[in-house]
Amino acid sequence: MAKQQEQIHSLETLFEPYTVQQLTIPNRIVMSPMARAFSPEGVPGEDMAAYYRRRAENGVGLIITVGMIDHPAASSDPGLANLFGEAALNGWREVVRQVHEAGGIIFPQLSHMGMIRPMGSQPHPDAPSIGPSGLDMQGNKISGPMTEEEIAGVIQAYADAAVNAQQAGFDGIELSGGHGLLIDQFFWEITNQRTDRYGGDFLKRTRFAAEVVQAVRAVVGPDYPISIRLSQWKMADYTAKLVDTPEQLEQFLDVLVQAGVDIFHISTRRFWDPEFAGSELGLAGWVKKLTGKTTIAVGSLGMDNDPAEGGDADHQGMEELLKRLDHQEFDLVAVGRALLGDPAWAKKIREGRLEEIQAFTPEAAAQLY
Repeated sequence: MAKQQEQIHSLETLFEPYTVQQLTIPNRIVMSPMARAFSPEGVPGEDMAAYYRRRAENGVGLIITVGMIDHPAASSDPGLANLFGEAALNGWREVVRQVHEAGGIIFPQLSHMGMIRPMGSQPHPDAPSIGPSGLDMQGNKISGPMTEEEIAGVIQAYADAAVNAQQAGFDGIELSGGHGLLIDQFFWEITNQRTDRYGGDFLKRTRFAAEVVQAVRAVVGPDYPISIRLSQWKMADYTAKLVDTPEQLEQFLDVLVQAGVDIFHISTRRFWDPEFAGSELGLAGWVKKLTGKTTIAVGSLGMDNDPAEGGDADHQGMEELLKRLDHQEFDLVAVGRALLGDPAWAKKIREGRLEEIQAFTPEAAAQLY
């Protein structure tokens, strides 16, 4: 009976409101940013608005979407939605309106692909891909390092995108700082071999990210929430590490806190895996413990078995999630593929209709519904 009561309390916790800065999120469920390339010429349409509205209506508290910043080498696909240009911003205004009407909150994740963008990609095939040292994710030299003038231009593009997002009605912004995208390429020693002020040891390699955060904070004001998504792993390397100890992690995070980050969105392959020896805490738990800042956990949430590894998706990890949420190991929980598989995932979890949840399939990722 006690265990049943604990589980009931845990489920209630998942659906309690949460306040960061002056923003109240209706519950603790976040939709992960996923690059859905369904915006012709970078303009989100009515189908995109309906797609996000569907999740908000079914109980997702915070939706995070991907928005490309205004730089010719930011995107690799003309179907990825832009956060610049009158047509794209008008499209986003309608997305935001519909999400708000359905009771949800929405952030864009400001993104630049850096060196993971294949050379010659649309929509600007003549633009060279850029990165801190011109190195790909294996450390191979592809182009020259970014000049300081180029760095300043990209930082300004992040700030401009943040202003656009704020004016379009978004409730806050997120910076894409994980998974090997541009900001993460500055963090990582394999891709950042610079010897100037943007390179060096793990702490010095935070400078670019800190300057992006500072530039964004300067234009959006003190009360507008700024999130940053971080990961140790990269798309090309699941074993990659930015830091090896809690002490290094604390120093790394402190730079970003001082720059103005309000929310840390911590991506791991499996949120329940311990990050450092001698502790059961996952990476999100360590970030919350070390910073006290709002922390989002993500990593195979609701999917103990990874379909990419040949297993069937399921939701047995819910008990572990609820236990950790109850213990305040983190504040919010992000769901990606499970919400692609079933837009009503959150509502069915809340109502105990687990057997009705539609599992994620590759087909779900191939359509916008």
